[in-house]
Amino acid sequence: MSDLIVIAFDDATSGFELRAELVKLQKDYLIEMEDAVVVTRDAEDDIKLHQAVNLTAAGAIGGGFWGTLVGMLFLNPLIGAAVGAASGALAGRLSDVGINDDFMRQVGHSVPPGGSAVCVLLRKVTADKVLERLSDFHARGRVLQTSLSNADEEKLREALSGGASGA
Repeated sequence: MSDLIVIAFDDATSGFELRAELVKLQKDYLIEMEDAVVVTRDAEDDIKLHQAVNLTAAGAIGGGFWGTLVGMLFLNPLIGAAVGAASGALAGRLSDVGINDDFMRQVGHSVPPGGSAVCVLLRKVTADKVLERLSDFHARGRVLQTSLSNADEEKLREALSGGASGA
């Protein structure tokens, strides 16, 4: 079962820094993420979602590859590639993997203008080591919402407020 964690910041830079640190933690096999999105709010109603993976581009690349292969069978690989890329891009644009986009836009209204929030969907986590590595974010972020147990959520809140490391 996956856990959702939403951490808000008063500036946009901290959100992107946290996501970059989470990617490093995943490379070190300390966490396993399904999705990590930075939500920024530039103005009152200007909320942007910065997805970790661009599904439209990935769909276009995959569609172009398969379209070329099919096109080669019918002796017209260029048309096959174009049709495949277009259909793949459309499929990628319409698909929604991970955290619901509408939920993240609602979260965006919870942060002040100029602020950001990081929405993370975690599959696995080594909590004590992760909280230790996130020490740079002490007193910068605040927990908006989690699906963690009360004890684990309290450890995360303490770690972000600069309290105990939660080990």
